[in-house]
Amino acid sequence: MLCVDASLMVDNPLDAGPAARLLEDAGYDGAYTFEGRHDPFMPLLAAAATTSRLQLSTGIAVAFARNPMLLANLGYDLQLASGGRFVLGLGSQIRPHIEKRFSATWSQPAARMREMVLAIRSIWKAWQEGSRLDFRGEFYTHTLMTPFFDPGPNPHGLPPIVLAGVGPVMTEVAGEVGDGFLVHPFNTPAFVAQDLLPALTRGRARETALATPLGVSCQLIVATGNTAEERASSLQMARAQVAFYASTPAYAPVLERHGWADLQPRLNVLSKQGQWQEMSALLSEELLDAVVVQGDPEEAGGLIRERCGAWCTRVSPVVYGGGQETAAQLVRAIKAQ
Repeated sequence: MLCVDASLMVDNPLDAGPAARLLEDAGYDGAYTFEGRHDPFMPLLAAAATTSRLQLSTGIAVAFARNPMLLANLGYDLQLASGGRFVLGLGSQIRPHIEKRFSATWSQPAARMREMVLAIRSIWKAWQEGSRLDFRGEFYTHTLMTPFFDPGPNPHGLPPIVLAGVGPVMTEVAGEVGDGFLVHPFNTPAFVAQDLLPALTRGRARETALATPLGVSCQLIVATGNTAEERASSLQMARAQVAFYASTPAYAPVLERHGWADLQPRLNVLSKQGQWQEMSALLSEELLDAVVVQGDPEEAGGLIRERCGAWCTRVSPVVYGGGQETAAQLVRAIKAQ
């Protein structure tokens, strides 16, 4: 049975406590935050205090805006606070955000991400086993750990590290060093089957790869509702989101897989002009059908099972429109046997 996760999006970190409890009561298996208007870690602390079974994860936190020691501390503490329910989800973001928003370093993103994960695990190993910290890489070096800064073994073990990616090189890195992989919501069945899964397999086949199975979590854009009007409104919002994703150069491989490569630069120009309605109008029905799961909650749930059941361990439906009951209906439909 697929596990179903939901976005934990709040305007105040303290609101994540009751919001997460509602998700748990609605039948969700996990809740995730992301690097948007607020820090992705703080809401999960509040969520840990009000829930007992939800998996809590960052989906994603921007890795290159931070360093391995900081991420090791955050991951350790949230694993402790949640009683072993935390997952550290990391992504690279894109160069303009790293350099212009975070004032951080961008270089060799795939190699840097690989080393980031190895460095975090090295720090955790030193804490967990009491061994000497001696990590020396191309991008990160960690060789100092005195008893005052060592929290010691985590009684709940160490959290998994899952990585997000779209391009083949970063996806291979996720397959090699990650405990799991996060599929971006801008995806199609053909792109997953012909690009993502082969890249993950290549990464997992490397000599240095982890021996444990790789979990895959897929976000999906879902346009649903219980009436035709609700579904039409939901699809309109989903169309705008797809247009935004399709305008981004980093997500061009999805379009290229289908022979739609010329669409991305056209949408990118319009996005810089603020022509959002014109962007949505450029999307074909074929593109929408490939990316967006559509139907009433029961239909959409069945389509998600059909689309992801063979290769996914978790799904995260990004639902546009509808309320709590619609979301609960969708969760029940996804989990139906």
